[in-house]
Amino acid sequence: MNSLSDFVIVSAMLFGIGVYGLVTKRNALRLLFAVEIMINAANLNFVAFDQYLPSSVGPGSNALGQTFVLFSIALAAAEAAVILAIVVVAYRLHQDVDVSDLNSMEG
Repeated sequence: MNSLSDFVIVSAMLFGIGVYGLVTKRNALRLLFAVEIMINAANLNFVAFDQYLPSSVGPGSNALGQTFVLFSIALAAAEAAVILAIVVVAYRLHQDVDVSDLNSMEG
């Protein structure tokens, strides 16, 4: 049986990988992937804390963490769709998705 600290450690490692990707990469798609990794780290924390922290009825019985994760997944999907649309427009205008080269969205 895994403990809460195991999940928190894995989540912290995922979040660290995401932060590293945000700081070091300049490609828009890699930045999107880094943000998605960070969101998944937060989702893992939500589910782990919901499972292991006691609630008023019993551990894991109110599914509040899973509810937050479902909303988070829906928001992440919408965020990914918007960012991918922006990336497509930026690529059509500049033939590159390097965010350091994209000063404006003008043609």
